[in-house]
Amino acid sequence: MAHIIVVGNEKGGAGKSTVSMHVATALSRLGKAVGVLDLDLRQRTFGRFMANRAATMAREAADLPTPVYHELPEIEPSTLSEGENIYDRRLSQAVAELEPSCDFILIDCPGSHTRLSQVAHTLADTLITPLNDSFVDFDLLAHVDPDTLKVGGPSVYSEMVWNARQLRAQAGLKPIDWVIVRNRLGAQHMHNKQKMGEALENLARRIGFRTAPGFNERVIFRELFPRGLTLLDLRDVGVVGQMNISNVAARQELRALMTALNLPDIKPDF
Repeated sequence: MAHIIVVGNEKGGAGKSTVSMHVATALSRLGKAVGVLDLDLRQRTFGRFMANRAATMAREAADLPTPVYHELPEIEPSTLSEGENIYDRRLSQAVAELEPSCDFILIDCPGSHTRLSQVAHTLADTLITPLNDSFVDFDLLAHVDPDTLKVGGPSVYSEMVWNARQLRAQAGLKPIDWVIVRNRLGAQHMHNKQKMGEALENLARRIGFRTAPGFNERVIFRELFPRGLTLLDLRDVGVVGQMNISNVAARQELRALMTALNLPDIKPDF
């Protein structure tokens, strides 16, 4: 069966789509068959990235390792069982169509709570939650005392993950490997970074996740999106000079992230 990676949280602007694009493309470059679903049916950021990528490949006659993008199928309501949710059927059918031909299926969730996102979390073998390194984003996971910064109760997103874990356990599936990816570390003051690290370490023991290094804020990510490219594609499309030099550190960040994810049969040697 395909290993299912879900990239999600309930807050926009944390870097979910950037992480999704680079993880999916990195897996493709490592020779894996990768299918992708974009559950943000309004913004469709990953879908637009894939359309941009296809246009670039056609324009520049480039053959880039690329994941397979799959739209959620339309479902005729009359085919639903009594009480069956149409979004559940759309997602389960999409996964079933991809699974026979894929080593990995990556599901990019919207930055809000939706039925599709909720169901996707129950399918996750690996759950990646990008998080800006600030207590604004930390509040998505848990509430903290404003004076002592001691962690109180879990917040809404952590509760959703807990419910997903319970459903998987009831179905006899293996536990979710939940990875919190700390983005934009370079933009934070050392004192804030240390406090965030301590709070995440305390919370990790309580609700069961591990942390991984993410991406710093880099202009190159925004520059590459209109062409549907990632850091790993630059040499193949003949990008040289300053852009090529400036992405060396970012490539190292991607390599560190892929190593930390510890996905099955993956050695990030790019």
